[in-house]
Amino acid sequence: MNNKKSILLIAPVFFGYYKDIMCELENMGYDVKYICDAPSNSNISKAIGRINKKFIRRSTEKYFIEKCEPIIDKYKFDYVLLVGGMTFSFTPEMIQKIRQSNPNAKFVMYQWDSEKNLPYSVKIHKYFDEIYSFDLNDCKEKSFYKFLPLFYTRKYEEIGMSEVNSFKYDCSYIGTAHPKKYKDINDMANALKEVFPKQYIYHYMPSKLKFIYHKVFAEEFKKAKYKEFGTEKVEIKELMEIISSSKCILDAPQAGQTGLTIRTIECLGAKRKLITTNADVVNYDFYNPRNILVFDGNVDKNAPFFTQAYDPIDSQLYQQYSLRNWIRKMIEN
Repeated sequence: MNNKKSILLIAPVFFGYYKDIMCELENMGYDVKYICDAPSNSNISKAIGRINKKFIRRSTEKYFIEKCEPIIDKYKFDYVLLVGGMTFSFTPEMIQKIRQSNPNAKFVMYQWDSEKNLPYSVKIHKYFDEIYSFDLNDCKEKSFYKFLPLFYTRKYEEIGMSEVNSFKYDCSYIGTAHPKKYKDINDMANALKEVFPKQYIYHYMPSKLKFIYHKVFAEEFKKAKYKEFGTEKVEIKELMEIISSSKCILDAPQAGQTGLTIRTIECLGAKRKLITTNADVVNYDFYNPRNILVFDGNVDKNAPFFTQAYDPIDSQLYQQYSLRNWIRKMIEN
């Protein structure tokens, strides 16, 4: 007889984080089933869906009937965890169907973006017992949100436990080229060249269609050239090698975000220094000016941040931001 608690995870493919969540849940003793939150992970489909969810409504309905309903009808779950990322495309009717099929399950939603960027998510809130958000401003404005920052995975924890005597890169950045983020990262990299000359900067562009769209509508892309961008996703092994070889990581939230990006928490896990444009980071309990520098357009090249080694934080505080603790707070509270 299987006494494991069962959980249905609904989440975006987004850089494979769903695999980390599944693995951690399984390590914690859960029986996990996974459903992608969108009908296709192709760059074109995601780009169209972000412009308007109505454009992928029919493909979403077909996907739900053919791929999702068989799982919902076959299994009964103790928990349903929906991670609402940028590609989320299920309709309220679909979430209602899952709820009706699992009337005794605890339904938990985690918003991996601000409500401003996920306005359609509001329509499904009524189907959830608890709703968490990484955005502190959303939580302050609407009391039903429970504040919960993002997490670091075991891969970053392993980097944090390793000793590095010298670094290949002074600073690095790997991320998707959202307009504001693209500009902020370039501004930072240019301002830091004197004090951090060894840089690795990789702006990922999902498709030429996406580039053309930004070129037409985003002021930040007016002078951008397609050859500036990488069109291949960086594999996880290479990503880990670059982060491990970097003294410091650059970070900037995309437009409309005030919550801390997952990269911020991953830096914490990897015990690497961080330079970010998100000034709200100073309000978090792990903030340490020796480890984190807020970029406001100027760089004080004589700041202790550039000469002092990483200052490890308290072990108990460090563990609070692990993926396993993130899961515990939502599922086992």
